[in-house]
Amino acid sequence: MAAACTRLLGQIGRHALLTQSCSTGNLTALPPRISRLGGVRAYGTGGTGYRSKLFNSPPLRFGGRTLGCAFLLGGGFGLYQTIKFTFQRQFADQTTDAPEREPALTLYQYKTCPFCSKVRAFLDYSGLPYQIVEVNPVIRQEIKWSKYRKVPILMVDDTVQLNDSSVIISTLKTFLVSKEKTIPQILICYPEMKSTNDRGKEVIEYNNKYWVMLSESEGDQLYQEKGSRKEEMKWRQWADDWLVHLISPNVYRTPSESLASFDYIVREGKFGTFEGFFAKYVGALAMFLISKRLKRRHNLQDDVRQDLYTAVNDWVSAIGKTRKFMGGEQPNLADLAVFGVLRVMEGLQSFDDMMENTKVKYWYRRMERAVQHKGQN
Repeated sequence: MAAACTRLLGQIGRHALLTQSCSTGNLTALPPRISRLGGVRAYGTGGTGYRSKLFNSPPLRFGGRTLGCAFLLGGGFGLYQTIKFTFQRQFADQTTDAPEREPALTLYQYKTCPFCSKVRAFLDYSGLPYQIVEVNPVIRQEIKWSKYRKVPILMVDDTVQLNDSSVIISTLKTFLVSKEKTIPQILICYPEMKSTNDRGKEVIEYNNKYWVMLSESEGDQLYQEKGSRKEEMKWRQWADDWLVHLISPNVYRTPSESLASFDYIVREGKFGTFEGFFAKYVGALAMFLISKRLKRRHNLQDDVRQDLYTAVNDWVSAIGKTRKFMGGEQPNLADLAVFGVLRVMEGLQSFDDMMENTKVKYWYRRMERAVQHKGQN
């Protein structure tokens, strides 16, 4: 409508200016009236052929040029308003399509837990802001409100609870890639399943937890290399089912290493004075003994370092010599999972031995830079 009005005003202004090309002192020399020009259409409320008085009335002496300029100015203003409205509407459409605000995330964790470290690595690399609640590992007062008594737990907007590190990562990755789904809608894709393990203990597992729930087109965009999706899932599961079980036997390998590990845990964790003392000395002895049982359960060698070295070198070999990361130029979810697990050994003898006796050093340093850079952004 605004565009039609603009065209009409422009035509009126143009014809009014044409009128002034004749002598204003001799009305008989005026050209035919605007109403007789075939290219002009008259608008009004009358029936067919109705002409507005504006078109049929004689022009004002000495006022035609002024009137024409006025109509041209009016037409220009109408054109300006039309363009302005168009841009405003386009901007409004873009605003409507813009992603919603980032969810408010709160991570309940133990800092030295490898599963919690995996989640932090993903959040930092993805640039997602989050708050940390350090849980007391003895009384776990901070998660008393939850029926799920393990960490990590991620709360989204204080309303949606995500459990299990791999479920948390897959859910958030799906959310970041596919803006059409909400986190509660995505979470339905990872149903909770209860079962009994080989020791007769009831455990909770989550179906599909290594699968990022994307449409076919979204999946093709994210996983452009053939087989890269299956490769990522395979090594994410490997990190959970194998690599993580090598940590405790290595960091508690000897009484001195066990004591050093618990000194680090007490310093970084949330303990009271008595709890810290108890955890450091009694816990160190207990975990030294437990590590021997874990070594038998997972069929590890007497020198558990060799299993750690073999596992880490297998990971580096899977990446190959032509890729910086398993994800190519950028880390994928498998890179972040393995990095998160290995990171909990930093500052301990087992970590120093691993860096010295395996080929993981260069990949690990690249991961440090990648995760730190993204996290700062």
